[in-house]
Amino acid sequence: MLKDNYGLFPNKKLKDMIVPMFFEQLLVMLVGLVDTFVITYAGESAVSGVSLVNQFTTIFMYLFTALASGGAVVISQYIGKKEPGNASKTSGQLLMSSTLISMVIMTVVLIFNRQLMGLMFGKVDSDVMNACLTYLRITAISYPFIAIYNAGASLFRSLGKTSVTMKISIVSNVVNLVLDFICVMVLRWGVAGVAWPTVLARALSAVAITYLAFSKKNPVHFTVNNIFTWDGSLLKKVLSIAVPNGVENGVFQLVKVALSSVVAMFGTYQIAANGVAQSIWSLAAVFGMAMAPVFTTVVGQCMGSGNKDAAAFYIKKLMAINVVLSTLWNGIVLAITPIILSFNNLSEETRHLVLILVIIHNVFNSFALPFSGNLGTGLRAAGDVKYTMLVSIASTVFGRGVLSLIFALVFNMGVIGIAFAMCADWCIRGFVFLLRYKSKKWQNFRVV
Repeated sequence: MLKDNYGLFPNKKLKDMIVPMFFEQLLVMLVGLVDTFVITYAGESAVSGVSLVNQFTTIFMYLFTALASGGAVVISQYIGKKEPGNASKTSGQLLMSSTLISMVIMTVVLIFNRQLMGLMFGKVDSDVMNACLTYLRITAISYPFIAIYNAGASLFRSLGKTSVTMKISIVSNVVNLVLDFICVMVLRWGVAGVAWPTVLARALSAVAITYLAFSKKNPVHFTVNNIFTWDGSLLKKVLSIAVPNGVENGVFQLVKVALSSVVAMFGTYQIAANGVAQSIWSLAAVFGMAMAPVFTTVVGQCMGSGNKDAAAFYIKKLMAINVVLSTLWNGIVLAITPIILSFNNLSEETRHLVLILVIIHNVFNSFALPFSGNLGTGLRAAGDVKYTMLVSIASTVFGRGVLSLIFALVFNMGVIGIAFAMCADWCIRGFVFLLRYKSKKWQNFRVV
């Protein structure tokens, strides 16, 4: 382990931040798998409808996450700068803007839900479309709850109190799961039986984290005045981080959707294998997702205090932790993949292809994704957002997108080619981000 001469984030403090985030992400993933199992009891149309709407909702999830990430960077830097008052103001502005934006989106979706579903999934069967509309009309009500929760979560994660969001996540996910079983398997509400528990769980999370965020025991907290006062300068700082991040995520989602249409061109067993492999990939990515808020908090606080050397040191230390633990976690997921596959009614050919896809993904996820993902998160936390956005967009479009077409169609590698293109995207982006880190140009940015 690297020797820490700064003492700002000792091992115990980092552990107290990383471990709760890991278990929170793991819980969300496992509950999602069980949730999917419950949905199957509502029928195939319900499964298809929920799946399609979740793809649509992902667009807004990225938007709310981008806003929260922008807020977290600014809040963390103000904390590092020893200005809790401005950090609190920023958190209030984040809550206000997130709530307003989410309410506008909710209203548009509730009014134009049929037109939106027709535009995106107009060719699906009528039963599937009805399931889409039912699920969307109900879950759209939860959009403000998602935005409010993310705003509160960014506050606590900026303070390093990740155990707060973990505990709320445990309660809300258990509530969601229990209500799913009751509404679907006992009350037989069908799609609505899946949708209403989702809304109630998200509302519970939003109320809980907002209540805790108002506590004056926290050095940074919500106040009514900060929430209902418009501060253009603070919002500009948040959006300077959030907008590039949102654009980057939007392009990624568009490329992902485009590639899903390419996968649909292959045989049934390849489509099935890719779908199963992606669920296992999501499990393998849990540790990297857990580390991202830690990078934001640590680097943001160091840069806010003006200690650029400390920021460089902790990026290096967190990267070392990320690579080592990601390798261990990906190894564990790979080891249990045959067990996971034993519970799926798949042909031997499909299972073999799934295993190949998981091996490819997990190897590169161990050493390449930390550099393309969380190293980029560290650079963004320092304020280097435009560079990381341009690199990410170029790498996604030309690395993942173009190489997928070449590998999958020209070289006839199918979904294996798309998997290799994804890994190539990680390697290209990670290499460029590493060069950027070594150049120290990221240290010249000023957010607050």
